Amino acid sequence: MSHVDEHPHPESGPESLRLLQQAQDALFRLGYLTLGRQCLSVLIYHSVVPERDFMRPGVPTAGQFKWQMQLLKRHFNVLPLGQAVLLLRDGHLPPRAACVTFDDGYADNLTVAAPIMQQLDIPATFFIATGYLDGGRMWNDTVIETLRNYPGEQLDLSAMDLAVYALSTLEERRTTAYDIINRIKYLEEHQRNTLVTAIGSMTENLPTNLMLTRDQVRNLRQLGMEIGGHTVSHPILARLTDERAREEIGAGKADLERILSEPVQLFAYPNGRRGVDYNNNHVEHVRDAGFTAAVSTDHGVSDRRTDLLQLPRFTPWDRTTPRFLLRMALNAQHRPRGGYT
Repeated sequence: MSHVDEHPHPESGPESLRLLQQAQDALFRLGYLTLGRQCLSVLIYHSVVPERDFMRPGVPTAGQFKWQMQLLKRHFNVLPLGQAVLLLRDGHLPPRAACVTFDDGYADNLTVAAPIMQQLDIPATFFIATGYLDGGRMWNDTVIETLRNYPGEQLDLSAMDLAVYALSTLEERRTTAYDIINRIKYLEEHQRNTLVTAIGSMTENLPTNLMLTRDQVRNLRQLGMEIGGHTVSHPILARLTDERAREEIGAGKADLERILSEPVQLFAYPNGRRGVDYNNNHVEHVRDAGFTAAVSTDHGVSDRRTDLLQLPRFTPWDRTTPRFLLRMALNAQHRPRGGYT
């Protein structure tokens, strides 16, 4: 099944669509001119799927991701994050600089996304939670896959202080999965893991191939992609003791350095919202661990005032050319809540 129709290319569309894109392109350029030349946009992705997945509606397909990367290459100077950080620090960043990043370590980063980026000669940085390599599964994926495969049409989780959920339609299964995820995301780690284990036990044949293997991490690096730290188990750092947070940050870095036999200098805060998911103590732990730059998930762009250990990022969710470009322009004018020196 082709996903080319998900992107209304202006070259083949009606005149009205071409005019709309021109107008959006002008707004896009204006947004960057208002900030000057020294700013850096960093995009976040997690997974790229071959075909539309009804349980993960926000995840781009290969077709969507390809046209997004084509737009990025057309309108931006796309750089490896490590290089962009050095140029930003020294005041030599090119105009409309951008980076592409992936969080968590999904196997489709190598099998689906990387070939597209190789074809377009676009670099990327992959932030890996090492505890899920070689057959692991993140807790939220356990919830999603359980709801995908659960054999009944009703799921009673009232004993877990959740709810009784109807599962007779695909939409009900999807909304149930994300309701559960949102309700338990910020629980104490042991309590959340206990609930997820119980939920996962309600069905069989949960996938064990969602995440990268160690060999695949090495393969990404051999393709010229950057690898960064993302802790071991992807916890909400602000919910951990200070000692445990330090261990998660340092151990994830050490794991990757053993896999790659080289230093790992870039880091992404799990979940990544300043003041909610991490705080100043965690920034210092990242610094002490030897990382030279780190990214959050607060919207906005970086300039020379930005703390290199709190670089903002954002996700362009839009599925058409004009909206994608408009989102980029609006983000370029947004200042994140924190992270300035």
